[in-house]
Parts: sequence; C-alpha cells; structure tokens
Amino acid sequence: MSRKYKIRDQEAVYFVTFTIIYWLDVFTRKEYRDIFLDSIRYCQQNKGLHVYAYCIMSSHVHMIVSGYGSQKLEDVIRDIKKYTSLKIINAVVDNSQESRKELLLWLFEKAGTGNSNNTRYQFWQQHNHPVELNTNEKLEQRLNYIHNNPVEAGIVRYPEEYLYSSAGNYARLKETVMEVRLI
Repeated sequence: MSRKYKIRDQEAVYFVTFTIIYWLDVFTRKEYRDIFLDSIRYCQQNKGLHVYAYCIMSSHVHMIVSGYGSQKLEDVIRDIKKYTSLKIINAVVDNSQESRKELLLWLFEKAGTGNSNNTRYQFWQQHNHPVELNTNEKLEQRLNYIHNNPVEAGIVRYPEEYLYSSAGNYARLKETVMEVRLI
C-alpha cells in the first residue's frame, strides 16, 4: 500500500471509502445496508468513532470520520470491515429472497482465495484510501462529493432526498437513518 494512504494523525479527520470487491451492487438491499449502519453505530458508542458524513451507495461507502479515545482509527476501520463482511456474507447465505446468492458467493470466494489475508471469502477491497482533511477546502470538497454522489448517480434530484446519506442531517431533517456530528 502506498505511504500516501495512511492514517498518521489519530486525532485528524479523514475521508475514507469502503468498496465491495468487483464493485458489486450489494447495498441494494436494506438488510445489508442496515448491517453496515448497525456496525457504525456500535463503533460510535463503543470504539471511539466520530462520523461527520457518510453515504452508502450500492457498491461502496464514503465517510468522513475521526477517532477518539484509546483505539486507533485504522483498527476501528479494520474491525468495521471485518465484522460487516462476515455479517453481510452470512445474510446473503441465509436470505431465501437473494436471487444473486450463488453468483455473489462465488465472486466473494474467488476474491477470497486469491488473497492470503482471507480464509475463504472476501467482501471488501483491501484498501480504504484515507485522506486527511486538514484544510477547510478539502473538508468542504469531500463533504459535497459525498452528499452529491446519489445525485450524480441519478438516484435523487437533491442530496437530502437520499435516505442512506448524512445530507439529511445537514439539511436539518427530523428523520435520518443515523446521527452524525455536523461539521
């Protein structure tokens, strides 16, 4: 991994992206998105994770995060990816309505057997490219990028219309999927 993409300052704010292997559209099902959100909520409450912005797209997740407390941010990110990969793969296996079950499991296994870090399956790509947001300009650019992702993808007309994004939090909507710390 390039030295450019490392978490150096544990107290800094970072833009990270988690991408599903082969850019598979897995987060098209609410059940899988909810597993991810539950993991993030747990880490907010128990592992020292601050979330300032997020957007769950069908094949990837963008977030602006920082850590606090004794756990390193990269360890929290590792734990999120490990936990959600296991839970989502199990949810795919157990979902009788999953029409793509055999294909998804075959692709997860194909990626997993090609990577010595896995025992069988791989869900997430290995990297998350943390970018330190050490200027207001970088922070604002990434925040706008995250919130406009569903607009650019043609899913919604306005960022705050997308349920699985923090854009609603920033628009001060009363009902949002997850609480974030506003920047």
